[in-house]
Amino acid sequence: MTAPRLSGSPAPRDLRLDLFRGCAMVIILVAHIPFNRLSNYIPARYGWSDAADIFVFCSGMASALAFGAVFARRGWVLGTARVAYRVWQVYWAHLGLFLAIAATMAALDLSAIFARYGSFEKSYVTALNLGTFFDMPMHGLVGLATLTYVPNYFDILPMYLVILAMIPLVMALAQIDPRLAIGASVALWAAAQTGTLALPAEPWSDRPWFFNPFGWQLIFFTGFAFGRGWLPAPPVARALVAAAVVFLIVSVPFGRWQIWTQVDWIRDWRAANGILFNKTNAGILRYLHFLALAYLAFVLAGPAGERLRPRGTGIAADLARGLVGQVVKIGQQSLAVFVFSMWLALMLGFALDFTASRGWWPTLAVNLVGTALILGVAHLAAWVKSAPWKRPPPDRDASAEHAQTARASG
Repeated sequence: MTAPRLSGSPAPRDLRLDLFRGCAMVIILVAHIPFNRLSNYIPARYGWSDAADIFVFCSGMASALAFGAVFARRGWVLGTARVAYRVWQVYWAHLGLFLAIAATMAALDLSAIFARYGSFEKSYVTALNLGTFFDMPMHGLVGLATLTYVPNYFDILPMYLVILAMIPLVMALAQIDPRLAIGASVALWAAAQTGTLALPAEPWSDRPWFFNPFGWQLIFFTGFAFGRGWLPAPPVARALVAAAVVFLIVSVPFGRWQIWTQVDWIRDWRAANGILFNKTNAGILRYLHFLALAYLAFVLAGPAGERLRPRGTGIAADLARGLVGQVVKIGQQSLAVFVFSMWLALMLGFALDFTASRGWWPTLAVNLVGTALILGVAHLAAWVKSAPWKRPPPDRDASAEHAQTARASG
């Protein structure tokens, strides 16, 4: 284990972090478009882990870079304040996302668009299981504000903000010894596997949060530990590469539903061993599957991600560089992109409802449009964060000189 990073200076941004997080954002969009034929080919259909694992792990690394330096440079109190501010942002993003989607789904159900164009009966409120919220709005609003009402479609951000809130405790333990922080994370994950740390997701039922933050924090703090230097980068070794490849290949029949639903012993094994790959608590097979994927990505990317930087000249190289740059842009603005994409995915599904058979051409068109729109949001978020209104106009000096010249000649 390497010594913890003590310098207060922020670490340089890693291309790999933003690129893979950008890829995760695109996959999450594809996965959330209702009945999207393309979602049958995302990585989640070939193994235990999925884009949520990538998002959480990369968020852990990004948090280590963003917040770790504050703790080291300004101390625990101000570091905690910085994390609390981010938790506050994510909390309001969650509330805003829910209200925006709930209002949009209600508007669709109330609109006359189906009478004009639709040939089907569908309730978008019911499809998202929001009927009880509209039937019991007082209970729903109190539950929404207190995070005791967390509908399934809206469960990632609550999980994320609870994990963020754990960072000050982890940093306090790391000041004693980073191994203590890592050990606490593993112990909390192990406790979550028993089901005793489940959080209530509805005031009117005993349904728990779909994403248990006490299980998923292990993935987050694994990325955090790498980002802070508490864990060393793994060695590039043929034996490890071979082991990762074999594990991923063996996992395919257990994750691909077209296979396991047709093979009795695999179906029976899954039914009897759900705790090993449970998504709610981030079971051990999910964790190992993600680590295998991450290790291969780490090896293929090369030192500092040098193989991810297209080299050479010509149109192909320019296009590759442009593509990488745009995916990185999405990864750099992941919160804004994620919130928008969750609303957008439903609207894209709404658009597909008006196609005859959700064929491949309209499906591909909808996915491409969706990707272009989240890229646009990434650029917009980056532009707003740059606070362009604080910069002087580029021609200010020239304008002033022109005015002085005009006054002198006058």
